[in-house]
Amino acid sequence: MALQTSPETPVTVAALTSMVGDWIERLGAIWVEGQITQISRRPGTALVYLTLRDASQDVSVELTCRRNVYDQVMPPPSEGARVVVWGKPNFYRPRGRFSLTVQELRPVGIGELLARIEELKRRLAVEGLFDAGLKKRLPFLPRRVGLICGRASAAERDVLENAQRRWPAVQFEVRETAVQGATAVPQIIAALGELDADPAVDVIVIARGGGSVEDLLPFSDEQLIRAVAACETPVVSAIGHEPDSPLLDLVADLRASTPTDAAKRIVPDLREELDRVIQARERLWHAVTRLLDREEHALAGFRSRPALAAPYAMLDQRAAEIASLRDRVHRAVDHRVARDSEVLAQTLARVRALSPLATLERGYAVVQRADGAVVRKPDEVAPGDPLSLRLAGGVLAATVSGDDSSSE
Repeated sequence: MALQTSPETPVTVAALTSMVGDWIERLGAIWVEGQITQISRRPGTALVYLTLRDASQDVSVELTCRRNVYDQVMPPPSEGARVVVWGKPNFYRPRGRFSLTVQELRPVGIGELLARIEELKRRLAVEGLFDAGLKKRLPFLPRRVGLICGRASAAERDVLENAQRRWPAVQFEVRETAVQGATAVPQIIAALGELDADPAVDVIVIARGGGSVEDLLPFSDEQLIRAVAACETPVVSAIGHEPDSPLLDLVADLRASTPTDAAKRIVPDLREELDRVIQARERLWHAVTRLLDREEHALAGFRSRPALAAPYAMLDQRAAEIASLRDRVHRAVDHRVARDSEVLAQTLARVRALSPLATLERGYAVVQRADGAVVRKPDEVAPGDPLSLRLAGGVLAATVSGDDSSSE
């Protein structure tokens, strides 16, 4: 039943803590897993006080453990160790403080941790978080590199020095966080979100040196893996040494074997790029030179051809051919005219030889009546009929005077 209160009928703090304590005390003993962040062994007491923190959340609970229970764990747990405790929740009413009274304490073994990591790996792989198709390509030359690393760590020094040695103008946005222990995951996730939201950051590097399986556990945390998968900015994992392989390596867009290797992956080498530029310029120069030489030879070949070497020679040749043809035409026409003139003269001579005019030139005449009819016999005319006499030199008029007399 919900507690019925109002401004007129409020409950006191003592009543509230009493009710909360009653509710908590009704809970039975439970198993709880977490990471020990603080151990306090007070001299002269039979109790050991511990702080148990969630590995991926900023949540902790105080533990009260009897010394004999704590001493049964061999080797004794240390700060940062993962443990499973069996205890009963209780609530200290005077101070309103929640705690857990430990009845049994068990360290989480390496084998169990690795088994959990493998199970998480399988589950995330089924979800597709490790698919190669999701990997984002790193920029060739990032404007600014985000770096998440430990405070004053060797990993930070390796990344910064090697990257600046390769490309002196590279800029970094460094976020120093805890890289092991209970506070590592929340801090890394917060730094990751901050760098991912910065539009000037083109790539993010998460770097840490080598360590034990327990030290590298934060980089196999499910929340961190999902945060990296959700990043819009490419993420490079540079955790530990070559044999180390936390789940962060699988979800990151690029896995570097070491922080030094990450520095080589995120920026190009200035000397190598200058050498490539020089080589490219040389190849370009040789290519242009070869092209110019080839075109020059081709142009020289074109110029050596008769059509370009002596462009008027062809015209002169054609002009000479035309002149020769014209002369041939003139000669042929003259020859034809001369031949036809000769034939015409011969024909004319024959015509003239057969023409009546030739007969008239020998003294003959052609007698015609007035109607133009040729008179062949004397009886074809009568006395007094007019006649015309066609001579070689012209025409004479005459009249018939008699049948045997000459005409006038």
